[in-house]
Amino acid sequence: MNTISPTAERAAIRDRHAASARPTGFVHDTAAVFVRESRPLVRDPFSVIFSLVQPLVFLGLFGPLLVGAAGGDVAGTLQWFVPGILVMVALFGTASTGANLLFEMQTGSHERTLVAPLSRSALLVGRALKEVVPLVIQGTIVVLVAVPFGFSLDVGGLVAGLAVLAVFGIGFGALSYTLALACRNRDWMFWMVHQTLLFPLMILSGMLLPLEDGPDWMQVAAAVNPLSYLVGAERALLAGDFGAPAVVGGIIAAVATCAVGIVVGVRAMKRAR
Repeated sequence: MNTISPTAERAAIRDRHAASARPTGFVHDTAAVFVRESRPLVRDPFSVIFSLVQPLVFLGLFGPLLVGAAGGDVAGTLQWFVPGILVMVALFGTASTGANLLFEMQTGSHERTLVAPLSRSALLVGRALKEVVPLVIQGTIVVLVAVPFGFSLDVGGLVAGLAVLAVFGIGFGALSYTLALACRNRDWMFWMVHQTLLFPLMILSGMLLPLEDGPDWMQVAAAVNPLSYLVGAERALLAGDFGAPAVVGGIIAAVATCAVGIVVGVRAMKRAR
């Protein structure tokens, strides 16, 4: 009768544990990270509503000023302004997501995640995909709030517009995570870069005010701002004008932002320690 030595038995147990701990695939790992990151939203859905305060304040207080400037044309002003608010939701919502990763790095939970049998790429992509959920919910709420005041809803245009924003949000959220990884020991730097870039991007996109009558330097800056193309695409899509040239520009800007964000973010996550 063959007997197994204690040393060989321990080695076999280690091998079985190692085999069970191997990554199960990028898609499976991404789904696992997505589910993990989405659980706080399920436990505390009010956080999604609370994040809408700033966009709704702009809609409720800034919108009437635009209506007055437009000679009282409420419906026309809302058709122009609401798509910009949707882009604002995507911008503010995804730009701050890196703060969650900063907190995890400071508490040590991120380091425990890094040693889990998960693909480093999936850690980034799963987190970025999670940003789609609150973005779609918040965007839908903003549009529904505007409908009773005269906003004309094109359902197909809204679905297409939210899809474009989702692609952009994945990339911009990944860039926010990248910034957090770069500022892991200096959280003040994260917020400094966040605030320094966010408002110029917003103002120079034309989401709040038209830039056609602005100085030349502002129009040049807007021409290299991907948000400008995104705002133009959202205005065309929510009006049901799927064939407008602005739609193509917005899709290109969203896809480019997504590609750059994912590539840069995955590289940063792979280098994380």
